[in-house]
Parts: sequence; C-alpha cells; structure tokens
Amino acid sequence: MRLNGRRESSNVDDRRGMSGGRKAGLGGIVGIIIVGIMAYLQGGNPIEAVMQEASNQYLNGGNTEVAGGAQREFTEEEQELAKFSKQILAGTEDVWMKIFEENGMKYEYPRMVLYTDGVQTACGQGSAQMGPFYCSGDQALYIDLSFFTTMKSQLGADGDFAYAYVIAHEVGHHVEYLTGTLQKVHEQMSRLPQNEANKLSVRLELLADFYAGVWAHHDNKRFGSLEDGDIEEAISCAQVIGDDYLQKKARGYAVPESFNHGTSKQRMKWFKLGLETGDISKGTTFQCSDAEL
Repeated sequence: MRLNGRRESSNVDDRRGMSGGRKAGLGGIVGIIIVGIMAYLQGGNPIEAVMQEASNQYLNGGNTEVAGGAQREFTEEEQELAKFSKQILAGTEDVWMKIFEENGMKYEYPRMVLYTDGVQTACGQGSAQMGPFYCSGDQALYIDLSFFTTMKSQLGADGDFAYAYVIAHEVGHHVEYLTGTLQKVHEQMSRLPQNEANKLSVRLELLADFYAGVWAHHDNKRFGSLEDGDIEEAISCAQVIGDDYLQKKARGYAVPESFNHGTSKQRMKWFKLGLETGDISKGTTFQCSDAEL
C-alpha cells in the first residue's frame, strides 16, 4: 500500500508492553487456548469462550501473574506495524466520516488499543489468543500486533493490505454498532440455540467483510493507496480465515452448522463486492437468502 505522507490516527491507546491488570501465566494461557479450541470444535463461539475464561482467571487469581509495569523497547518492525495500524485507522476515519455525512448520519471514531498478551476491556479480559476483536462496550478495537506475525507464519497470509483488511474488518463491526445492526443482531442471537445464532453471526461477519471492502474502495479512490498485488493479498487473507478452511486445517473436515464467520468463498465474495462497488446499500447480508450468501 502507498501510505507515505499519510496521517496517523490520534485515537489510539498504546498499551504494548504495559500491565493489563494481570496477564495469563503459562498455565493460564494453556487453559485459555484449550477452552477456545473446545468451544470451536463443539460449535460454540471461541472468542466468547476465551474472553470468559480469561475473565474468570483474572477474577479468581488462578494461574496468573502481574504483568511488568514498564513499557519495553520495541523493535523497528514492531514500531513500523504500529505506525501502519495508526495510518490505516486514520484512513477508515476519513472514509467513514464522509460516507456517514453523505447518508445524513454522524460517524463517531472508534479507539484502537494496541496491547501485548492481555488487556482489560469493557467486554471482559481480552487475550492475544483471540486475535483482533471489537468491543462495543467501549467502542474500541483491540489488536496485539503479534497477530500479524501469526498470520504470516501459521496461515500464510502476508502483506500490508492483508493486515489492513483485518483492521478494516474490525472497524466494520464499529460501523455495524453505529447503525444499530450489531446490537439488534446480538439481542436476537441471545434468544436462539447455538446453531441458529451462528447463522446470524456469519451474516454479521460477512457484513463487516463487505464494509472492509467499501473502505478499501474509497480509500484507494481518495488516496490512490492500492498497489499491484494488494487486492490479491486481501483475497488470500479472506480465504485462509474462512471457517471451512480453518476447520479443515485444524481437524481435516468442516462442520457447517458450527460456522460463525463464513466460508472462504463467502468472505472473499462480500469483501470483493464492497471493494468493487463502494456502495453501502449493497451490503445485504441480512436481506439475502442462505444460498445467496
């Protein structure tokens, strides 16, 4: 991506290397990972399970240790990733402010929290094992930048636009929150059995993928930010974080009723639709049929 001279967002809380209240020790991290894997294999939401387990460990004081208080020195790569993330967040601010204004709405900036290992949020105790996530309780997206290294080493998803797609997806959930979609769907999900709630979760996630594409469309139109290979990077990223791909990679087969983010094909489709059109009215993941997803 071409980001030279682009501004960095000031709506960033950099907590890297600092105390998150407590962080999981060796035993705690193992327990958290096991809880997440078990929830995933049993068709539950691994993010919710991991957050709950991390929160329980924090409250109960089991297998935890106080994190170091002083902020450590960061490598050049870590600082570059932090700068990049702030520039991408700034780009989402510029794009969504304009889109909301054009549609008679007011866009409120989310915060981005950069952290290491563990972090306290309005949604409970967060963990790096969860990957990037959005918390509507404090309207913030949380990112441990080591996730991008994990994307490259474990999933083979690399490149700056792939990383930008991840950030833009979480901002997409913030857009869902501001438009009321997130709250409405979460309320519906709370009344449904897990397999039915998963279907609504998929539509939320695909809508966030679509919004990530919308952002990329307008960011490129405004700043000429995309370079050769960028789109392929994001499409590749969408492919390897599809539920079907991840389940097959983990255990050799997929269980469709447990999907809560969408298949690789679906994630690529909705991101590409947003990227190609830049038209928020095309984000119809809750209006189309299952077959049309």
